[in-house]
Amino acid sequence: MNWDLVFAVLFYGLIIWFFFVKREKWEVQCKIIALYKTQIGVRAMDIIARKVPLLLRICSGISVVIGFLGMGLIFYYLVIGTYHLLTIPKAIPAVAFVLPGVRIPGLPDLGFWHWILAIFVVAVVHEFSHGIYARLWKIPLKSSGFALFGPILGAFVEPDEKQMKKQSKFRQIAIFSAGSFSNVLLALVTILVLQWGTGPLYNNFYETTGIQVNSILPHTPAEVAGLQPPIVITAINGMQTTNAGEFFNASKNIQPHQEVTLKTDNGSYTLVAREHPENGSKGYLGIADFEIRTDIQQAKKEKYGAFIPNAVAWIHMLLFWIFIVSLGIGLFNLLPLGPIDGGRMFYTGLGYIVKKESLQKRIFGAVTLFCLLLILINLFPYIWKLFVWIGKL
Repeated sequence: MNWDLVFAVLFYGLIIWFFFVKREKWEVQCKIIALYKTQIGVRAMDIIARKVPLLLRICSGISVVIGFLGMGLIFYYLVIGTYHLLTIPKAIPAVAFVLPGVRIPGLPDLGFWHWILAIFVVAVVHEFSHGIYARLWKIPLKSSGFALFGPILGAFVEPDEKQMKKQSKFRQIAIFSAGSFSNVLLALVTILVLQWGTGPLYNNFYETTGIQVNSILPHTPAEVAGLQPPIVITAINGMQTTNAGEFFNASKNIQPHQEVTLKTDNGSYTLVAREHPENGSKGYLGIADFEIRTDIQQAKKEKYGAFIPNAVAWIHMLLFWIFIVSLGIGLFNLLPLGPIDGGRMFYTGLGYIVKKESLQKRIFGAVTLFCLLLILINLFPYIWKLFVWIGKL
């Protein structure tokens, strides 16, 4: 049984029921956005803004600097990633849908609850920070609450836009930058917890057992030999490959036309390596999208059973996805693209350089269209896979 699908149906069934029961509190925008307006968290934002104003003013300056540095970084990454996607065969897109069931090379499978919880935690932290900065400069908050952006559960804070526009450009930019800044901080905190908390605990219960290959490229030695993903490689030419280091050492010296024996969880295979398309001096097998396969240590399983190790693994994976989603959303949100925070930062910042409003709008519009084009190019492989999947149905 596909439990992710069962949980998704139950979860959205409850959301739909709650929507109709509390219909008067929901505001629908553009037919795909629904806001459940409350005053949740507004008092807490106000208290924090009053208690540590000096710290927040210092952080506002840091968040503006980091915001524009992050904007440059993510814009450069998007441009370079798009160039590689268009010029290098089998290059990985710079942008991907973070959704259950959408396979992202190099990342583990994303379960439904990990997705919902990670998105919600990141959204709450993001919006809460906007609210704190707004209250720091006495901007009223009309409402806060939960939001549905299509199927994605999130949060929102609604400051008084008229009062926002009366603030200085720096204050406006600081408020816009607060969400991404807090997401980057959350990612840093999460990686520390993973490194020093759940990581050692996870490693205490689990051991690596091989390298799982999730993709076999067409017309390559691996496909000719009959490898069917997902498949776990445990040895290459007699050299053990139970972890990433062993796999790298065993595969780095493979030469073109060399006979290679792979030991897997589905038997042994013999391949003849080809020349690598990007480096003719290296061997090429045609296996891609790796992840480390782990299993509960037998001694721990006998002592604790499977529930405790699985619970540790579930929490560890949740924190991992909070890190990935928080860093990804934090940086993506800094793109100079209207109407997200990075776009609003970019447009407001243009006011320091370009005084003519009509020229500001033209520059902003051109940059926004350019960013949208790059994003669509990167998402096209995933959109195409979706259409192919629908066509097969």
